[in-house]
This record gives sequence, C-alpha cells and structure tokens, in this order.
Amino acid sequence: MTGEGAVRLRPPRNAVDRRAVAWWRTRCLMATAAPAAVLGLLGALVGPARAWLVPAAALVAAAGLAGTAFLPLWWFRVHRWEVTDEAVYVRTGALWQEWRIAPLSRIQTVDTVRGPLEQLFRLGTVTVTTASSKGALRIEGLDHELAAALGERLTSLTQATPGDAT
Repeated sequence: MTGEGAVRLRPPRNAVDRRAVAWWRTRCLMATAAPAAVLGLLGALVGPARAWLVPAAALVAAAGLAGTAFLPLWWFRVHRWEVTDEAVYVRTGALWQEWRIAPLSRIQTVDTVRGPLEQLFRLGTVTVTTASSKGALRIEGLDHELAAALGERLTSLTQATPGDAT
C-alpha cells in the first residue's frame, strides 16, 4: 500500500503491563518444574537410572531457572502494541522478532481472554483475528481493564471501518 494514508510498518508505541514479567516468570517456572520433578522423582525411584536422571533433572532445572530470570525481562523490552484509527500494530518475540500490522478493514473478530494465571495477575489478552493466513494477532500482558476497553474500542472501530474483512 503506498500513497497518502497508507498503513506502514513502524514500532508500536505501547508496552505491556509490568505485571506481565511476573506472569511470564510463573509460566516459565511451571513449564520447568514439571519435567524437572518427573526426572528427579524417577531418578530417586529407579536406582540404575539414577546416574543420569538426577543430573538431567538438575540440568533442566538450571536451564529453566536461567530462562525464567532472563526471558521475561527480554520479552517485556520487546513486546509492544498500538491501535490507531487505521490499524493494529504488534511486535513480539525474543530472538526472532515479529512485527505485524492488521488494517482495521481486515479484522474479523476481537476476543478478550483471561486465563487463570492472567486473572491472578490481573492481566488479559486481546486476540485480533483477520483474514490473514498468518493467524491472529495477540496482545498479551495487558492490564485486564485495559484489555476489556481495548476490545470494546477495536469492536467500535472495526464496525465503523468500511471493508469486507476478507
């Protein structure tokens, strides 16, 4: 798209809520704890395999703790979002960053979701579904009230935007 009023790739202006760091850390710890506990338990119960199961559990736990310390802070620095009168902008990722734009005329549905952990941290996720084969845009780690207001705003904006969302 070129010319006046064209939607172009640019850095989104808004950061996610700071509580998202704790939410992401909790998710990382949960993803690490289960395999480390299973390996450690098997190592304790299965004598002949103890020589490799216990060190494997320690390795999984160490890698998980390192990831838990580093990744959520990195994600907080990278994840950005913005909604304008023309489009939704989202930047996510860690090592491979993804920047996406969804013109309002292409939006088909807007969903606001709050899983159990998100509820605990008073956060929410807004999912914007478009006609793109790439899939929906997800804005995670928003304050739950902001997520609800953003869902309502996007719904109003898309209803007022001409286009067929295909």
